[in-house]
Amino acid sequence: MIEDCLREAEEKMRRATAVLREDLMGIRTGRASPTLVERVRVDYYGTPTPLNQLATISVPEPRLLVIRPWDASILGAIEKAILKSDLGLTPSNDGKVIRLPIPQLTEERRRELARVVNHRVEEGHVALRNIRRDCLKDLQELEKEKLISEDDFFRAKDRIQSLTDKYTAEMDELGRAKQAEIMEV
Repeated sequence: MIEDCLREAEEKMRRATAVLREDLMGIRTGRASPTLVERVRVDYYGTPTPLNQLATISVPEPRLLVIRPWDASILGAIEKAILKSDLGLTPSNDGKVIRLPIPQLTEERRRELARVVNHRVEEGHVALRNIRRDCLKDLQELEKEKLISEDDFFRAKDRIQSLTDKYTAEMDELGRAKQAEIMEV
């Protein structure tokens, strides 16, 4: 019972860390990367669809993304979706492809992006604390029902705390790496 609870908590913490990693990939760093726009949702015949399911995204130059849709009729919808996104990028359309130049980041924009990274990492920490809280609540119920001893409860409590510390440190490291990447000129 204890092992099941801890295993489930660890799996949820692993997924929360993976979500943070993917989320941080979408934050612009001054270099062109397909991950910047892959998750932009495009209104495709009334259905919000991720851009990477509608087009090929390539990086021909370090500061340029080229988006080549498989259906040329959705060029306008892709442009609108990119403009609506919080990327701050302006697409140019030549009728066949969309070119997305990535401008050099200003110092002010770098600081703003670093704050966004801190905020996302803190959201990840909150998710970890919620997972820990839920697991502890389950363990307390097991103890209350006399299915586990008090000693087992405290040992499990220490193990869930060490799991939380491990994934918190991992999230902090992801945040530090992304901030270093953003602040790099």
